[in-house]
Amino acid sequence: MNEFHQQILKGIPNQLPNLKTYDSEINHAPKRKAILSEDEKKLALKNALRYFDSKFHATLLPEFKEELETYGRIYMYRFKPEYKMYARPIEAYPGKSLQAKAIMHMIQNNLDNAVAQHPHELITYGGNGAVFQNWAQYLLTMQYLAEMTDEQTLTMYSGHPMGLFPSHKNAPRVVVTNGMMVPNYSKPDDWEKFNALGVTQYGQMTAGSFMYIGPQGIVHGTTITVLNAGRKIAKQGEGLAGKLFVTSGLGGMSGAQPKAGNIAGCITVCAEVNLKAVQTRHSQGWVDEVIDDLDVLVQRVRKAKANKEVISIAYHGNVVAVWEKFDEQNVYIDLGSDQTSLHNPWAGGYYPVGLSFEEAVELMVKDPATFKEKVQESLRRQADAINKHTAKGTYFFDYGNAFLLEASRAGADVMATNGIDFKYKSYVQDIMGPMCFDYGFGPFRWVCVSGKSEDLEKTDAIACAVLEEMMQHSPVEIQQQMADNVKWIKGAQENKLVVGSQARILYADAEGRIKIAKAFNHAIAAGEIGPVVLGRDHHDVSGTDSPFRETSNIYDGSKFTADMAIQNVIGDSFRGATWVSIHNGGGVGWGEVVNGGFGMVIDGSEEAEQRLQAMLFWDVNNGIARRSWARNKEAIFAIKRAMEVEPNLKVTLPNIVDESLLD
Repeated sequence: MNEFHQQILKGIPNQLPNLKTYDSEINHAPKRKAILSEDEKKLALKNALRYFDSKFHATLLPEFKEELETYGRIYMYRFKPEYKMYARPIEAYPGKSLQAKAIMHMIQNNLDNAVAQHPHELITYGGNGAVFQNWAQYLLTMQYLAEMTDEQTLTMYSGHPMGLFPSHKNAPRVVVTNGMMVPNYSKPDDWEKFNALGVTQYGQMTAGSFMYIGPQGIVHGTTITVLNAGRKIAKQGEGLAGKLFVTSGLGGMSGAQPKAGNIAGCITVCAEVNLKAVQTRHSQGWVDEVIDDLDVLVQRVRKAKANKEVISIAYHGNVVAVWEKFDEQNVYIDLGSDQTSLHNPWAGGYYPVGLSFEEAVELMVKDPATFKEKVQESLRRQADAINKHTAKGTYFFDYGNAFLLEASRAGADVMATNGIDFKYKSYVQDIMGPMCFDYGFGPFRWVCVSGKSEDLEKTDAIACAVLEEMMQHSPVEIQQQMADNVKWIKGAQENKLVVGSQARILYADAEGRIKIAKAFNHAIAAGEIGPVVLGRDHHDVSGTDSPFRETSNIYDGSKFTADMAIQNVIGDSFRGATWVSIHNGGGVGWGEVVNGGFGMVIDGSEEAEQRLQAMLFWDVNNGIARRSWARNKEAIFAIKRAMEVEPNLKVTLPNIVDESLLD
């Protein structure tokens, strides 16, 4: 047994490892809000110490107390493993279950230094999207996965592995919940309090589901969004050459924007205040150039416009200054958005203009009330500058990051004349909802857990062949979506999208997902590739109920309900998912969304083929059925088509009311 296997199987060690030196080269989470009373601090310490033998409590107590005071959380840095954190080939993991080994691969990818936003705090992206609350949870979970059989299920409560329970081989191997609060306790400060106590966490979307694949996870959707935003503003069917896209954020998810801009063929300026994030994305090739002077930026953009360059530029500074400078200098912005983590505005998701990154971090900790005032002032300034640009013709869309929501709460001029709606539509309302989600297209993804790049290349070719064959028979309503997907997969290798695991994302409907997955399963059975994990982003057709993003184009009054997401996870779990997850929060904020996800291991077996057929069909059509009941015409078309294909599907369809009767 090698050393890595020994460490995994050991779980929480029976001897205390050495204290770790705080690595200042790593991007760390900001200090969290001090919100616990003295009695609650004692409770947080007791909760942390229960992971360890009582003989260690006297040693660990002052250490954990210092972490709580210094960082606002108990991360248990001492117990961070010595081995390198990355997604190893599946055969490198100890275990009795192939499915469990695949999950270990996915967990380690989420915590890879090259992938995770704050890896030492176990945070993958979004500022607070956590895989675990502390390192003890990680160690226990990996040990359980290495020990479990296909007759057991691991139950996880917000990062805490509750334990292995007897089940059966067709049950999920892992069931994950994150942040599932009693509804009255889902305000932002509730997360701060209960997370500090060590009893809940914010799983974001794919962080706490072990399904994050780096910024590639959103690149395809961002590319589709930018392409179709370009089509909306095109005067004579022209492309995006020479047109300018301005946005912000180079963190875990938003790092996708400059890459998507390059693929779509425009000029992208993406502002980011955190130099480490800028350097990471530049070193990974996700952004072409870095500029930290506004005058130089103006000159560079004008040159790019004149030459119709395809270029992505990271501006190291605040995006508010960019919007204001471009207005002052009459630099025309064709497309505009924002991708800062405004679901988390008071704890590092958004930094106010006029302060350096370091000054803002210090103010956030020492004077949170003033920091909040500065953030809201900055949001008002940003909205004012955006309004000036849209008056000149800029097409601005909310990118589902709660920008308009938080700007409205700050008193910014972002409301429509009716005082209810926002003056700018979200990208789901304008683009992704009617063009993709209502037709069943969403971010299907797969990971080659062999770790071999050649396996990923083979799966790309398989997926492309399936799509090209499907295009010959697809109805005209979805031909554009199919064409965009073929273009995407053909350029996947040259665009160098992989960071971490050998993963790919591709927007596909139920038919596409099932056919691609079956083709993979046959290739695995033939020994052409190793096992594959199937999954998707929660940002999808069925997985998420989010009134300001995924379900913002639901207009029957039900967008504030969460039945779809809950039904999705229940249905996936008994139709063959390897693991399922359901989260409170993700993307737009704690208490603002409920989202569910899954992972499925396919191994070339007949059983895997049966599972993928049953589960993938449900996973998509559950959402199309809900969208059709909301009277979305594209979804009505899609669900009728699905019923023609599958005789066992019978969905309740809406009767359309003549609007004149209501006048």
